[in-house]
Amino acid sequence: MDTFSFTKSIKDKALALGFDLVGVSPVDSFPENQYFKEWLSKGFSGEMKYMDRAPERREHLKHVLPDAKSVISCALNYNTDYPYSVDEKDKSKGWISRYAWGDDYHHVMEDKLGAVMNYIKEEASEEVSSKMYVDTGPVLERVYGKYAGVGWIGKNTCLINQEIGSWIFIGEIITSLELDYDNPVPDRCGTCTRCIDACPTDAIIEPYVLDSRICISYLTIELKDKVPVQLREGIDNNIYGCDICQDVCPWNKRAQITDEPGFKPREDLYSPDLSYLSGLSVEDFRMVFKGSPIKRTKRRGLLRNVMIAMGNSGNKNFIPHIKECLNDEEPLVRAHAVWALWRIDGPGSNKILLDHRTVETDDSVNEEIDLLLNTD
Repeated sequence: MDTFSFTKSIKDKALALGFDLVGVSPVDSFPENQYFKEWLSKGFSGEMKYMDRAPERREHLKHVLPDAKSVISCALNYNTDYPYSVDEKDKSKGWISRYAWGDDYHHVMEDKLGAVMNYIKEEASEEVSSKMYVDTGPVLERVYGKYAGVGWIGKNTCLINQEIGSWIFIGEIITSLELDYDNPVPDRCGTCTRCIDACPTDAIIEPYVLDSRICISYLTIELKDKVPVQLREGIDNNIYGCDICQDVCPWNKRAQITDEPGFKPREDLYSPDLSYLSGLSVEDFRMVFKGSPIKRTKRRGLLRNVMIAMGNSGNKNFIPHIKECLNDEEPLVRAHAVWALWRIDGPGSNKILLDHRTVETDDSVNEEIDLLLNTD
């Protein structure tokens, strides 16, 4: 087959395997590569130190695969037929980002990408070297997705497709084959600033620039320590990730619905009951979130987030559950239970917190109590 025909056959195979979008770009050092280095230099990646590793590999993919010529970007829609977070008003429920309702997307994507890569190897008229990545390697996925024509990078920094919207996972196959390349699509954000205006923590500091350190997704997933007090109220009831900047995007008003069964919400993960989650044991957590992306945050991280959501709810019915978490084995959970109790009950929680301080052995928890009660 000639280059055009073989490229088309690869795309047809990817679509037949269930991918919704596929495009091809050359291996190159695009202007966005430099923007990424500037973004890192400003500290916007927070504690995500893995982003700083091997910068030359992100700069040019020939450091990943020396004979690389092309990048095949495959996108999979994960949007399900459930309401958006901005339409859910019950603050006694938590919100999990819709990408995490079902099975771990890495596994779903890797299976499909692996099948595409095998097809290329079997059908190519020459020896081929290839590597594939799904959110795990030194690949600027959205950049290559842009230059493959999959979508444009929006003001909220998400990759947006005119037909599907932005609820898409991206995976790449880097290959030594020279293929027929697609053209980038134009930026269609126009004058719209809905994502910027809607962000509760003002994490989109200017169009196309996200300060991860104050982004709810970062705070509830990537941050492993205490959430800064001044950012907790903005988290609202988000307990794993955040969808707000995508919920309000006009291109997601009529976003397509996925056919992928693995992305359908597992039982109790759509708008989950906070009381139920606060009572999960270590073993419960392992069982409920086996094969789920939520396991990334570990039990202590999830319960930390649940405490913040309970505190923000103002619902006094949560007080018994919060008191239980004051005795949790994890200091991180106990510290945020202190804040949640105070946020709901204010001075009414003084005695409980003062009594707890006499038995608390962890400095970070006691610091939380002292901060709230202004004690020495």
